[in-house]
Parts: sequence; structure tokens; C-alpha cells
Amino acid sequence: MKHKIIILLTLLLGLGACKKNRMEVDILIENGTVYNGVDSIPNMLTIGVVGDKIAYVGNGKEMDFSTQKIIDAEGLIVSPGFIDPHTHADRDLKSPKESHNKPFLFQGVTTVVVGNDGSSDYPLVEYEQLYQKHGIGTNVAFLVGQGTIREKVMGNSDREATDVEILKMMELVQQEMDAGAIGMSTGLFYAPGSYANTDEVIALAKVVRQNGGIYDTHLRDEGAYSIGLVAAVQEAMEIGEKANLPIHISHIKCLGKQVWKQSDSLITIIEEAQKRGVEVTANQYPYEASATGLKAAVVPRWAESGGKDSLFIRYRDKSLKLRILREVEDNIEQRGGADNLLIVNAEHKGFEGKTLQEIAKDMGLDANEAVFEILAKGHARVASFSMSPYDIQNFMQQRWVVTSSDGNTGHPRKYGTFPRKYREYVKNGVIPLADFINGSTSRTADILGIPQRGIMQEGYYADIIIFDPETFGDKADYQDPFQLSEGLRYSIINGKLSVENGTYNGQLNGRTLKKE
Repeated sequence: MKHKIIILLTLLLGLGACKKNRMEVDILIENGTVYNGVDSIPNMLTIGVVGDKIAYVGNGKEMDFSTQKIIDAEGLIVSPGFIDPHTHADRDLKSPKESHNKPFLFQGVTTVVVGNDGSSDYPLVEYEQLYQKHGIGTNVAFLVGQGTIREKVMGNSDREATDVEILKMMELVQQEMDAGAIGMSTGLFYAPGSYANTDEVIALAKVVRQNGGIYDTHLRDEGAYSIGLVAAVQEAMEIGEKANLPIHISHIKCLGKQVWKQSDSLITIIEEAQKRGVEVTANQYPYEASATGLKAAVVPRWAESGGKDSLFIRYRDKSLKLRILREVEDNIEQRGGADNLLIVNAEHKGFEGKTLQEIAKDMGLDANEAVFEILAKGHARVASFSMSPYDIQNFMQQRWVVTSSDGNTGHPRKYGTFPRKYREYVKNGVIPLADFINGSTSRTADILGIPQRGIMQEGYYADIIIFDPETFGDKADYQDPFQLSEGLRYSIINGKLSVENGTYNGQLNGRTLKKE
């Protein structure tokens, strides 16, 4: 009798041990290979989403789930959504017809940063309200542009700011930080931001520091245009040290043959600054061609002071024209020569898809003269093939460098950056898959100060992507830069599906993210 009681108790205890916890979730993801955004080794995990948060991450064996939506991710990779720290997506997000942000969405991007290169929509509060009104397809975080603020106070003048003007600029930066900006960007290569000296930038950066923001910079020189690449990086370090705030170098590169392989020196400079306590990071896109406005690429800054009208007045002045043409010619060579400058977007559509050399030949002009004929017909963007694979890979392998697109119309990076990096550099063994994912998710969130995103963790926002490791890749190229990437199977943003079985479902699940 005694033995029977013991056996019965054992059976009852065993049944109790087998009892599972019940959990109701909105979305259940099973059987996927999960990279959590932090670790180097993936796991086979089950993920449960409730509302806009991740409610469960585990093996699922102890749970009895109830759900209306099960995603079987067998053979697929499950990851936090990618965060793109440098985009020009604001140009699309402002339009209700383009606010779906599909070029980024299909790369696996769930959050974009706008207001880069010193140029931001102003005032921020109006654009945040606009985005909320018509809806957006991805999350968006804002930077305040130093060039925009300078233009509001000083116009496009190439001169030093007075103390009164600096104070006014500081007030406007504070206004935009109060509206939710996560930091300030500079485009010190571009007018009018380039007209500011280092002390002026430091004064504004100190306002950002007081608000817990970051300093995101397009360096004053990425090649050998003005002060030189090394000096430009040193200027960024000086701003970080004197303003005592984190520095984030946008689209770090060595632009032009004169500075190829200087990545070794720059890495040393940056890591020495890190040892001194300066928080320095960078982002990078995986292409050998950069892209910017034709005017910004080759026209000297002093010549465009005051704007486009002033530029053409100087160009028609016989005492200045030869100097302008000589400097334009030098800058064309900096970019790899006229046959390496491809017009990727232009108001005059007949220029698109042609090199500057081809256009100049059609016009019967030298390339430097053809620049002004092109500009006279409206804005034009140019891709310049002027970067070395050595430097691209060297920067990419640094832990403090994360992925960005600098996505803008006409360059394939707007549609293809993250999948291209996976296809070209992960699959070919340049960087491990976990480093690619971590450097597109948690590390980027940490740099930007965006809380509770970028990690597959309970309590974090449910920004989750699921992609096919065999087919995930870019399709956009320089001949057709408007091709959506392929291989993304699912995208969940703030707990709601945006892409299902590789198809966009039309939902606008993004939010505006503010500095807390």
C-alpha cells in the first residue's frame, strides 16, 4: 500500500511538472534562426509579440501559446529591424504618396534618421505633426541641421558669425532639441554649413550636449578638397572633446586617389581619441561610388556664396571665370575624372545616365565648362566612382562603424544598402553575419540614444524582420537604381505586420521617435 501511494504521488508530481504556462500573444514566430542584435551566436527561439512589445523570447517548451497569427520561420533569419542612421528619407516621408518608405522597408529597415548633412526640415515640430497626420511606413528620428540653422540666421553668406548671431543659432538649436531632435548634424563640406568655423560649431554642439544629444558630422573634407581628410577628422575630434559630447562621423570614407589607404591613419587617430575618453563612432555605406549634388561635388564654396544666382554672376565675371574653371577642373579630378562622374538624377532628364565626359562631348565643351551648362538647366546629382575597396573593407571591419545608406534619389544605396552589404560582404566572408546584424541594430540604437529598440529582448519594441538567407540581396544598380531589394519575408514594426510573405500590406506602422 505504501509503495502504491509513493507511485501515485510521483505520477501526480510528474503531471504537475508537465503543466505549461498559458500565454496569449498577437504574433507568434517559431522555428527561425534568431540573431538577437547583441550576441555572436544565433539560437532557435520562439518569439511572442503582444501589442507593440516583445513579450516572450525563449525555447517555447514551457509555454502553451494562444494566437491568431503564427509565422513559421523555418530556414529563415529572424533579427531586430535595421536602424539606418543616415538617410534623406524625409524627402519621401513628407509626401502621403511616398510615406510608406518602401525603398528602406524592403531592406529590412524599420527606423530611419533624417536631418543629416547639416540640412533638416524646419521647424521640426511641424514636420513631426505632418508625419503623424498622414502616417509613415517606418519609424523616424530627427536631427537638427547646423546648416539649416545658420541659413535661418545668416542666409548663405560666407563670413564669420557675430556673437549675437551665434546666440540666436544656439536658441534655435535648443528649440529643435526641445521638439525632440536626438542631436545635431553638420554638413561642413556643404554651403552654408561650410562657412562656419570650428568655434561656431562647438558653441552649437554644447547646446546639444546639454540636452543629451549626439553630434553627427559630414566632415569638412573627405578627400583633398580643402583642409584634407586627416585634418577634418581631427576637427571632429576637437569638437567632441571641447563640447564633451558623442561624435558620429557620417559615411566615413577616403574620397579620391590622393587619400586612398588613409583609413589606417584615420582608424589610429579615432582610436587614440577613444582612449582619451572621446566617444567616437561612424557609419558607412558599402559602395565604391559616393553621390551628391553636382554643384557641391565640383564647384568651389567661395564661388557659390550667396546662392546659385551669385555663382553665375561670378562665373560671368571675366576676372573670376578662369579661377573658377581651374578649381572646378581640379575638383573633377579629385572625383576620379569626368568619365567617372555619372549623372544619376537631374531636372533635365536628358542628362541622366550619362557621364560628365559624355555630356561635355555632346556639347563640344571642356568638362569644367559643361558643369555650368548642366547647372543652368537645374539641379543635378552625380555619382563619383572614387573610393578604394581597401578602405571600404578596412572601415567596415571596425566595431565602431555601423551600417548606413545615405539613401537619396538616383544612387542604388537608397534601395539596396543593407541587403548589398549582406550579399557582398557577409556572404563573401569579409564580416560575420552577427557583426552585420549587430552593427545594423543594437549598436546603432546605442549610438543614437534610441531606447528599447535594436535588441530581441522581452520588453523591447517589436521591430522585427525575417529574411531568407539565400535570396536576401539588392537589385538596384547605377543603370536602374529604383529596384526594391528582395528576400525580406516579414517586417513587423511596433508590433504590427508591414510586410507579409514578401509583400507590403499597405499599413503605415511607423512612429516618430523623440529624444527622451
